[in-house]
Amino acid sequence: MLQQRTIKTLTRAVGVGLHSGQRVELTLRPAAPDTGIVFRRIDLAQPVDIPVSAEAVTDTRMASTIGVGAAKVHTVEHLMSACAGLGLDNLYIDITAEEVPILDGSSASFVFLLQSAGIELQKLPRRFIRLKRPVEVREGEGAQAKWARLSPYHGFKLSFEIDFDHPAVDSTGQRVEFDLGSGNYSRDIARARTFGFTRDVEALRASGLALGGGLDNAIVMDDYKVLNAGGLRYDDEFVKHKILDAMGDLYLVGKPLLAAYSAFRSGHALNNLLLRELLAQGDAWEVVTFDDQGEAPKGFAQPVRAW
Repeated sequence: MLQQRTIKTLTRAVGVGLHSGQRVELTLRPAAPDTGIVFRRIDLAQPVDIPVSAEAVTDTRMASTIGVGAAKVHTVEHLMSACAGLGLDNLYIDITAEEVPILDGSSASFVFLLQSAGIELQKLPRRFIRLKRPVEVREGEGAQAKWARLSPYHGFKLSFEIDFDHPAVDSTGQRVEFDLGSGNYSRDIARARTFGFTRDVEALRASGLALGGGLDNAIVMDDYKVLNAGGLRYDDEFVKHKILDAMGDLYLVGKPLLAAYSAFRSGHALNNLLLRELLAQGDAWEVVTFDDQGEAPKGFAQPVRAW
C-alpha cells in the first residue's frame, strides 16, 4: 500500500512576511492520517484552523491567500510547494501572524525544515486525484492571452512558459518541464527564488505589499540586469520559480494530482481557477489509491530523496 505521510517531530522557523514585513513564527507539527494540511492562526484570541482546499483560497494578488471567515494566511504557496515536492499529506502549521515567512524567497528552507523533522509513513493509503480527461482555463486574447491545463498522466509533471519583456529574463530559459518521477524537486526546483522589479517596488509598497522584500529573499532587477551580487541559482531560475509556485498552488486542492500540468503566463489566480474548474467537472477526475506500490507512478512510491 502506498501510505500517507507526515513528519516525525515538530520543527520551527522564524522570519518575516514578504508583503507584510511582520515577524512571524512558524511551527510545523505531525498530524494524524486524513487530517490534511491545516494552517492554524495561534496568535488570535481564539485560534482558528484553516484547512487547505481550492475553495479556501480568498485572494490571489501577488500570492495565494487562504482563509476561514476573517482569519487568513497569506503567501502559502512556497510552503505548500515543499509539501508537494516531499509528498507530505498531513501537517499542522501553527503561525503567529497572517503571512508565511518568506525566508530566502524559495522553498528550499521549508524542504530543509521538513526533511530535518523526518518523514513518517502512516497506516492509511494516500489518495490521489487522477485526471480522466483534460481541463483547461484561459484568459485574455492575443498578446494578453494566458492559459493553464491539466491532462491525464500516470504521474505528475509540469511544463511552464513565461513571457517577460526584460533583458535579464530574455537571456535565460523561459520554458521548463519538470517530472516528479524523473527529477529531484529538492535539487531542481526548490532553490528557485521569487523575483521582482525595482520599478514595481514603490507601487507595491504604496499598496501595502512587498514591505519585507529585499535582495536576501528575492531576485531583484532594474530595467537591465539582476541586482543580486550572487546572480542566479539556476540558468532558468525565473521559470523554475513559476513551476515551484504552481506546485504549491495546485497542492491546495488537498490531494496530490496524477496529471500533466501545462501553462503559459499563468499565475496564482489562474492556477486556482483551474482547480475550481476541475472540481466543478466531476466526470473529469476520480480519487484513487494504490494497494500495490509497484503500480504507483515513479516519484510517488519511493521515499523522498535527500539533497
